[in-house]
Amino acid sequence: MSEEREHRKRDRPWLMRTYAGHSTAEASNELYRRNLEKGQTGLSVAFDLPTQTGYDPDHVLARGEVGRVGVPVSHLGDMRRLFDGIPLEKMNTSMTINATAMWLLALYQVVAEEQGADITQLSGTTQNDIVKEYLSRGTHVFPPGPSLRLTTDMIAYTVAHLPKWNPVNICSYHLQEAGATPVQEISYAMATAIAVLDAVRDSGQVPPEEFGRVVARISFFVNAGVRFVEEMCKMRAFTRIWDRVTSERYGITDPKQRRFRYGVQVNSLGLTEAQPENNVQRIVLEMLAVTLSKDARARAVQLPAWNEALGLPRPWDQQWSLRIQQVLAHESDLLEYEDLFAGSHVVEAKVDALVDESLAEMARIEEMGGVMAAVESGYLKSQLVASHARRRARIESGEEKIIGVNCYESTEPSPLTADLDTAILTVDPAGEAATVEAVKRWRETRDEPFWREGTREPGLHPSAEQALAALRQAAAGDTNLMEATLECARAGVTTGEWAGALREVFGEFRAPTGVSSAPVAVTAEEGSELAAVRQQVERTAEELGVGKLRLLVGKPGLDGHSNGAEQIAVRARDAGFEVVYQGIRLTPEEIVSAALAEDVHCVGLSILSGSHAELVPDVLERMRKAGAADVPVVVGGIIPAADARALREAGVAAVFTPKDFGITRIIGRIVDEIRTQHKLDTRDERSERDQMEPLEVTS
Repeated sequence: MSEEREHRKRDRPWLMRTYAGHSTAEASNELYRRNLEKGQTGLSVAFDLPTQTGYDPDHVLARGEVGRVGVPVSHLGDMRRLFDGIPLEKMNTSMTINATAMWLLALYQVVAEEQGADITQLSGTTQNDIVKEYLSRGTHVFPPGPSLRLTTDMIAYTVAHLPKWNPVNICSYHLQEAGATPVQEISYAMATAIAVLDAVRDSGQVPPEEFGRVVARISFFVNAGVRFVEEMCKMRAFTRIWDRVTSERYGITDPKQRRFRYGVQVNSLGLTEAQPENNVQRIVLEMLAVTLSKDARARAVQLPAWNEALGLPRPWDQQWSLRIQQVLAHESDLLEYEDLFAGSHVVEAKVDALVDESLAEMARIEEMGGVMAAVESGYLKSQLVASHARRRARIESGEEKIIGVNCYESTEPSPLTADLDTAILTVDPAGEAATVEAVKRWRETRDEPFWREGTREPGLHPSAEQALAALRQAAAGDTNLMEATLECARAGVTTGEWAGALREVFGEFRAPTGVSSAPVAVTAEEGSELAAVRQQVERTAEELGVGKLRLLVGKPGLDGHSNGAEQIAVRARDAGFEVVYQGIRLTPEEIVSAALAEDVHCVGLSILSGSHAELVPDVLERMRKAGAADVPVVVGGIIPAADARALREAGVAAVFTPKDFGITRIIGRIVDEIRTQHKLDTRDERSERDQMEPLEVTS
C-alpha cells in the first residue's frame, strides 16, 4: 500500500487566496505579507467602494465608505505602498474590480514597471465583468455600451502586451447571491462571455488568427453554495457548455484554449449570524463541491471567514479559512486520483438537465438581442429578484432549512462570540479623515518630479490635466483607451479624476431595480402571516386617513448589494404598501428629499458595507431639521451589536440584521413602528388587551 502511494502522482494544488484589503494601503500590505508567509499562494485584493465606483475619498458619496470593505487606492502612490516589497513579476494577483478595472490594471502595470519587472510576465486577473454589476453588486458606473468598450480595449491590450494576464473574469458569483438558480447562473454568465467575445471579435483590434489567444484568457469566477451535489454538477455543466460555445461559435480547435478556467469564492451571503460556528462546515462543504471533481476543479479558491455575517473578519479568521484549504490539499489524498465522479449515472443525469435548461435560457437571451439588451430591458434583473423572492419564501415557510435560523435554533453559548465586539475587525474612523487629507496633498504635489529609485533622472510624464485631456479625446473617438489610461496613471491622476473624465464623455447608468416587475412570491391567503400584516397595513392607512401607507426603501452611500432592499420592497408592496425605491447609491440628502416629496410614513435604510455609523445619523439629523422627526427610520444590514445600540440611542426605531430572516415579520414590525409613532395600538398591545378583557356571553 505504501509503495502504491509513493508512485501515485499528485496534482498541483489550486491557487489559495484570501480576499483581503482594508483601512489603508500600508495596513493591507502588511496583511498581504503575513498571509503569504502563512502559505497563501496568490493575492486577492479587495478594494473599497469609492475605488470600485470611481470616486476619490473626499467625494460626498465616499463618506463613511473609505477603507471599509477593502483598501482605498486613489492614485499611483497608493498602489506603490500596497505592493511595497512584493515582487509583482513573481506574484499572481487577483483584483476584484469592474467599472474601474482598466484604471487599476494601469496602476498595477506602472508599479511593476517601477520595480523593473518584465510586464509580459505579469500574471493575475482583473474581474472586469460589468454585467453582474448591473444585476447584483451595483458598482457599475457607465452605460452598457461604453462599459463593454472598456472591457474590449483591455482584452485587446493585454493579449498583445500582458499575455499571462486574465483581463476579464466572467463573474456568476454575485448572481447566485442575488438569487440565481444554477441554470440562471450558468446561462447569464455564458451570455455575458458571448457578448464580450463578440465585441472583441467585431472591434477588429485582434487579428482572426490570434482570436484563440483571446478565448484562452477568458476566465470565470463562480459561487459554490451548500447544495453540494448540485454545485458540483453545475461546474461540470459549465465546462461542457463552454467547450461547445468556444468550438461551435468561435471555431477554436485547440483544446487548451477551450479549457474552462475558473476561480471560486464559496457562498458568503449564505453564512448566518445565528450560530455562526456552523458556517465553518458550510464553507468546507462548499469548497468540496469545486475541488473533488478533477475534471471540473477550480484553478483558484478563496474562502470567506466564519464570522462574515457579523462584520469584517480578523487576520486570525482569514488564517483559519486558509488552513481549511491547506488541510484538504496537503493532508488528504484528494489530489492523487482521477475524477471521482466519472461514469456516475446520477451526476451525468443532473449535468445533462442543467446543460439543456441553460442552453434554452441562453437562446432566449440571444433572441432578445443578447445580454446587454436583456440588462437594459430589465428582464435579467426581474428574473433574479423573482427567484430570490421564491427562495426567501421557502426559507420563511421552513421548506428550505437553515440550521440555527429556522430550525434547531436552541444552542449553547458560543465562546467564539462571547464578546461580539472583539469577534470582528473594527476599522478606525480616523483612518478615513487621514485618507481624505492624503489625497488632497497628492493632488497638490503630484506634478513635482518623481525621482525613480536608482536613477538621477525624474520620471517624464505629462501633467495630470494634460493626461486627462488626452483621455477625454480618446474616449470621444474610437482609440483604445488603455494607453491614455496608462499615461494618466504615470501623471498622478486620481481614481475619481479618471472616472470623472469618462463620466463626462460616456455619462452614467442607473440599472433597473427589478422590483416593480417582480411577481408575487408569497400569497396573502386567508389565515397566513402575510394576510394578517396586509390587514394591519390597510387598517392603519384607514385610521390615518390615507389611501395607502408609504414606505421609502433607501440605499445610502456606495453599497450596491441591493438584494435585501429589493426583497423588503417587493414584500412591502405585496403587503399593501406603496413603495418608493429609487435604487442604489444615494446621498442622505437625496433620501430625505424623496421622503419629504413622497410624504412617506416610514424610511427604511439598507446598508451592508459598514457605513451605517456615518450615514444613518446624517439621515436622522436631516429628517429632524426638515421637520419630519415623527417619521420612523428603520435600518437593516450587517450591523454589530454595539453599533445597533448606538443607532437606537440616536433615534432609529428598529435595527434588523441577518438573523431577522422573516421578511413578512419585518414588514409587520415596520407597521407597528408607524402605529407607535402615531399613538395607535400595535398588534402585541391589541392581543394583550384582548386576552385581558372578559369574553361577552350571549344567550
